[in-house]
Amino acid sequence: MISILIASAVAFIITIFSTPIAMRVLRERNIGQFIQEEVEGHHHKRGTPTMGGIVMVFAVLVGYVVAHVRVWEFGTGFNPRMTPFAGQGWLALMAFVGMGLIGFFDDYVKYARKRNMGLSKRWKFLGQLTVAVLFAIGAIALNTSTELSFTRGLGIDLGPWLYGLLVLFMLTAAANAVNLTDGLDGLAAGSGGLVFGAFVLIAFWQSRNPGFYEVEGAVDLAIVAAAVVGAALGFLWWNAAPARIFMGDVGSQAIGGALAALALLTNTQLLLILLGGLYVMTTVSVILQVFTFRVWGKRIFRMAPIHHHFELKGWPETTIIVRFWILAGLGVAVGVGVFYGDFLRATNGGVLP
Repeated sequence: MISILIASAVAFIITIFSTPIAMRVLRERNIGQFIQEEVEGHHHKRGTPTMGGIVMVFAVLVGYVVAHVRVWEFGTGFNPRMTPFAGQGWLALMAFVGMGLIGFFDDYVKYARKRNMGLSKRWKFLGQLTVAVLFAIGAIALNTSTELSFTRGLGIDLGPWLYGLLVLFMLTAAANAVNLTDGLDGLAAGSGGLVFGAFVLIAFWQSRNPGFYEVEGAVDLAIVAAAVVGAALGFLWWNAAPARIFMGDVGSQAIGGALAALALLTNTQLLLILLGGLYVMTTVSVILQVFTFRVWGKRIFRMAPIHHHFELKGWPETTIIVRFWILAGLGVAVGVGVFYGDFLRATNGGVLP
């Protein structure tokens, strides 16, 4: 528990104090946000420093490492040492950093071209495929279950090949979903803090009940999730409306990659649909918008993703953000409730107390 708190606190402190430095450096180099012309009411945000997700990635890495440092022990006193790292923790961080790196190149291409067009779909998919393959190989090497899972395995073993396809789908889908959601000040950072908070609870509970869940490295997975919570909250301090810095694709892609990685490594793959309900809703709104336009030539929303629809209806940006945070919180509450309810049913003979 102490390691989890340390990871979150360190990541928070680094992010909240380093972000102003990043803002100054990015502004000096004219690395600012490019705004789509069709997004009304956002033109005042043009030029706001972006790529702030770099700070978040750095903070999470440092938080994870520092959480394994021990300086004092009861009974022995001063005894500096490092506690063992779990391979699952490093694997989750690999997905976090790997997807963040793809986002970094995407942001850099936008900056170099001076317009809101980053990497081509081909190069972005190639990068995501590389991260997915490395993750799948690492997960299988660490004996991670290849069963399709909800709160636990469903008894459907996918095998290495289908599992690899699932990894690719989840990493890509989660990264793109968070990226689509990152369209209003603080929306992705705030909602991300809530979802990663849920993974802290889930992974910690799994570590306390190893015989029931059989998830290796659960404590380290909780540490990773806690570090992301701290980094997200520290960044939100400066990213809240009116935002003084944006996380960019480097931040949204990294968050999405970490979400998918934690769901895969904690064997809660399908539960991510509930926990990340806000991201699912946002992605579905885009899919429906494209589908209805191509089939019937009509749009069901004034603009997609759906948060822009409400902007065009006249809702203030802060109202949309807070209400969407509420939706994200409801998804997290339902997801955690289902996870804990499954544990109670299984351990109490099917009877809830």
